[in-house]
Amino acid sequence: MTIEELEKKASEIRATCVQMACDGRVGHLCSSMAYVDVLVALYHGGWLKHFPAEPKHPGRDRFILSKGHGCTALYAVLADRGFFPVETLAEYNRETSCLPNHPCMHTLPALEMSAGSLGHGLGVATGMLYGLRLKGSAARAAVLLGDGECNEGSVWEAAMFAAAHKLENLLAVVDYNGVQAVGKTDEIAGFTSLEGKFRAFGWAARTIDGADMRTVMETLSAFPFEKGKPSVIIARTKNKVSFMENDVLWHYRVPSEEERVKALAELGAAPIYGRKP
Repeated sequence: MTIEELEKKASEIRATCVQMACDGRVGHLCSSMAYVDVLVALYHGGWLKHFPAEPKHPGRDRFILSKGHGCTALYAVLADRGFFPVETLAEYNRETSCLPNHPCMHTLPALEMSAGSLGHGLGVATGMLYGLRLKGSAARAAVLLGDGECNEGSVWEAAMFAAAHKLENLLAVVDYNGVQAVGKTDEIAGFTSLEGKFRAFGWAARTIDGADMRTVMETLSAFPFEKGKPSVIIARTKNKVSFMENDVLWHYRVPSEEERVKALAELGAAPIYGRKP
């Protein structure tokens, strides 16, 4: 796909997240919308080797969504890639749905990990890659973390393990949208550098504009950033809906009908489900 096609796809996925939040009556909308450009680049841009018809194909790369509350973007991309029918997205957060508001691999086997409590994804990904290397596999893994999630000590325990074992097939992406559950990330974290922290733990690190598709694609193409080291991208992201940016309340809020219409108009896109042929 061209950069323009990827950007269009990202707008459609964001529109789908808005619609799913309204249909499922669940918040965490901005937690999903911010990292869409990165996710689209990984799945539609060719970085992740994946097999929708055989989700657990032994030759696949692994994707771990560690910040599980931001799951609608992942659901939308998986449906768009053919892992399950797109109309299933309309069932998000229903009692009998395979798409709960935190990902569960028992209801959706295409997932690599169930997510909920923060701070586990990087450790799971490092363990997976370590085991795969023992089996002679060259598979890669990408794990998506939140900037607030990096407050968890378990993230840094996993970071030390990955560096010590030179897991250069590991890519971590931090969704640095600047907002977490109770405030602004920089204020809570003391205005420190996540890139500097990861470098101190033995990683190759880059900070980028995570809302610019061309930059995201160029950065992914440079992976691994340094031989013998795991790589991390600190992606400064945006929701791309003006009235939702940098507002802690949108960590929780469900859009009203008026806000839904306004958001879709700003995005200039329609959801990928519920559309007429």
